[in-house]
Amino acid sequence: MNEELKDSIMGALELVIDPELGVDIVNLGLVYDLELKEDGLLVVTMTLTAMGCPLAGVIVDQVKAALTDIPEVSDTEVNIVWSPAWTKDRMSRYAKIALGVR
Repeated sequence: MNEELKDSIMGALELVIDPELGVDIVNLGLVYDLELKEDGLLVVTMTLTAMGCPLAGVIVDQVKAALTDIPEVSDTEVNIVWSPAWTKDRMSRYAKIALGVR
């Protein structure tokens, strides 16, 4: 996948807001990897801030919905992983400021 397409995908994913924290999943550092298969299937490997997150299904649905307008993506599969574990160090400067994290 070229950088322009990756930037478009990440831009779309910035519209997915973690409902509990009010910050998008990209700036939270929840998106670990993107893989676009030849048939247009995009595999998004990501994590959540906590295991057993009751809103996991909502976030997965929002990820799929956010990517529907990207022509190169025919379908989306969201792979939730727990390793490596998410830490506050993965957050962008923006997310840290928004959440008051040092």
